[in-house]
Amino acid sequence: MTLDQFRSVADRLLGPWVSAADRLGLSPDQVSVLAFVAAVLAAVAFAVAEPAFYIGGALLVLLNGWLDLVDGALAREQNVASDGGDLLDHVLDRYADIAVIAGFTVGIGAYALGFLAVTGVLMTSYLGTQIQAVGIGRAYGGLLGRADRLALMGIVGVVAAAYPDPLVAEFGVVALLLVLFAVIGHLTALQRFLGAWRDL
Repeated sequence: MTLDQFRSVADRLLGPWVSAADRLGLSPDQVSVLAFVAAVLAAVAFAVAEPAFYIGGALLVLLNGWLDLVDGALAREQNVASDGGDLLDHVLDRYADIAVIAGFTVGIGAYALGFLAVTGVLMTSYLGTQIQAVGIGRAYGGLLGRADRLALMGIVGVVAAAYPDPLVAEFGVVALLLVLFAVIGHLTALQRFLGAWRDL
């Protein structure tokens, strides 16, 4: 993970957003749902796969990631952090991941590649929670955390809008992103499994 190490910097920038959400009477769970809606809209935009929609999708993905930080900060501000809210947040995050990767996949019609990408992302997350379930502690290790993935999705949306033609062989930037998620996701899941197995 690379961007997660800057979480404290992001936390300092959340103040105005948290205050605005609080003034609007939003609960942390409602912000989590809004973040998920942004991801679904991003998926639709990426599925259209046209330059303006790629830009819109990129902005919506970044909004999803930002609101995903706001909901936790708002819960702390309102002193309403709960296991239920944490569960909802994690479930919606996984569905958001699926939706956005599905949108990219539909946009370029690379369904087998999309399957490998989404299973890599989901297995990475699953191994983290399963390791915690067996009592070792939550595993966050790996090359690409969720913050990294969201940043890459946003960047790829912009690049795909500017350079729709293949970049490497017949692979465009979206296909290369899916390859990256597939390879790194499954390698990270394997890394987490082997690390946990040694600790058992």
